[in-house]
This record gives sequence, C-alpha cells and structure tokens, in this order.
Amino acid sequence: MAATSLPSHMKAWTYSEYGKSSEVLKFNHSVPLPQVQEDQVLIKVAAASLNPIDYKRMEGYFKNSDSPLPTTPGFDVAGVVVKVGGKVKKFKVGDEVYGDINLKALEYPKVIGSLAEYTAAEEILLAHKPQSLSFAEAASLPLTLETAYEGLERTGFSAGKSILVLGGAGGVGTHVIQLAKHVYGASKVAATASTRKLELLRNLGADLPIDYTKENFEDLPEKFDVVYDTVGQTEQAFKALKEGGKVVTIVPPGFPPAILFILSTDGAILEKLNPYFESGKLKPILDPKSPFPFSQAVEAFSFLETNRATGKVVVYPIP
Repeated sequence: MAATSLPSHMKAWTYSEYGKSSEVLKFNHSVPLPQVQEDQVLIKVAAASLNPIDYKRMEGYFKNSDSPLPTTPGFDVAGVVVKVGGKVKKFKVGDEVYGDINLKALEYPKVIGSLAEYTAAEEILLAHKPQSLSFAEAASLPLTLETAYEGLERTGFSAGKSILVLGGAGGVGTHVIQLAKHVYGASKVAATASTRKLELLRNLGADLPIDYTKENFEDLPEKFDVVYDTVGQTEQAFKALKEGGKVVTIVPPGFPPAILFILSTDGAILEKLNPYFESGKLKPILDPKSPFPFSQAVEAFSFLETNRATGKVVVYPIP
C-alpha cells in the first residue's frame, strides 16, 4: 500500500478512563491515524500481542507517568511499513517489521498502541520480521524476548553457567529458558511451572522442570549461578543461589541485592536474535487459545488476566 492511499481515520480499541479491561476497553470505528515523526515509520498492523503491562496500565497503575487518555493499548506489533519519516534509513515502504513500540514501558507510552489498524514507531525500536515466522508469531516476541535477553545480560550470563527460571511457562520465562540453553550455552537450566506445563519446559530446553504445586525450589539441594524471577519470588530466590551468584527480577519492588530492571526497548536485540528464529533454534510460544480475532480483544485481555496463559496471547489478524 502506498502512503498516498492511506485513510485519515482507522479502527482501534481505546479506553477513556482507567479500570478493568472488560469495563473500559471499547471498539472505536474512527480514530485519527497517528502522525509520523522524522525518525518513525507508520505500520499497517497485522498482529499485536498483549502483555500484563497493558492491563496494569489500563487499570491506572502507572497513571503518574502515563500518556493522556483516551489511549489505545498495545506494546508489541508486527506488520508492514506503509510510510517512512524523512530520517529513516533502515526501512522502506513494504518492509515487514516487528517490535515493541515504546522505548520506556512506564514513561509516557504511545497514545496509539498496537491494538489499532495503524501505529507509528521509531525505527530504532523495530527489526525486520524473520521470514520463517508468521505475523502472529513475530508479534508475540518483542517485549518478552527483549526482557529475557536484557535480564540475562545484566547478570553476565555465559556458557557453562546454570540458571533457575521462576515462572518458566510465561511470556518472559519461555524465552529465558530458550536463550539460556540455545544461545548462551547454559550448563543446566531448571524452571518452575504447574504440573500440566512441565512437558513444555522440557521441550523448550529445561533440564530440570520443577512442579511448584508439589515441591519448593528453595528446598532443592542443587544451587544455581543465576536465578531469573519472573513471578515475584525474589526473596526465596536467594535460597537457590550459589555463593557469588546473581538474582534478576522483573517484578517490583524487588529485594536487594537482586537486580531489578524495567526494559528499555531496542530493535537491535531483535535483529541480533533473528537468525536463531530463522534456524529454528528459538521458537515463539503462543498460548493454544491464540490468536484471538481483533473483534475479541476484550476476551483476549480477560484470558490474559487469569494468569493461566502459556506463552503469549496474540490478537490477529488486524483488519
């Protein structure tokens, strides 16, 4: 689609007040297309994935640093470039791209997120979509994949080290297991999940799946170089740590000396990891209920909010 044929308005999901997604998220048939800055591209959205930060933002957890309402939720996107800003060098009209469109998750995220027909994003936040992945698969990756990668980098993780992943079947956890095993060359990967998700952990590369409904990871005789906490068990995590090891967590408030961080998005991470998806060493993990159609975004959020999703919840196709 050429830039000259773009409409002035589009369909999008929006909310005008804070509250539960089932109560405040509405389908809007006429939202103005976002303006494209010099360093941005306009994306015709093909797929979007949902993250817990989306509904927490909707519920007003971050209202002190949020963008003005009404807003369209959605951080993760996959789609086709339909317009480029004057300073954009990496992409051209027609390129298939994916990424997390917000540089800082909690600092004034974009008013028009990815649950819309079109969204705009800076080129440095985006990467070329791997040819081997569908739009739905690509959309499932950016925020959680980059979070998994950054956490491992912050611990200085490297070949031969062991790791315990708390919450191994979730969006971030499924990537931590795969990255640790298939990219970094971990000596041993352990991970926690509920009984029915243990087989998934094995398939992802976990050497020691731990059923948290039947055993406490902190009681294991074995200790680990790194514990990656995705579920908020930071205090217990230190009991599973080797001397000199490191705990990293993505769940505030953390528990010093654990490393707590909030992702700063970088499309270069996606570009770096693209070959691992092309080769099949890394795989996107979509919940079996995914993808939800665009018309069922409210149902998709309701499912995500149960905390029972395995991998990612994706909305696709977007008209």
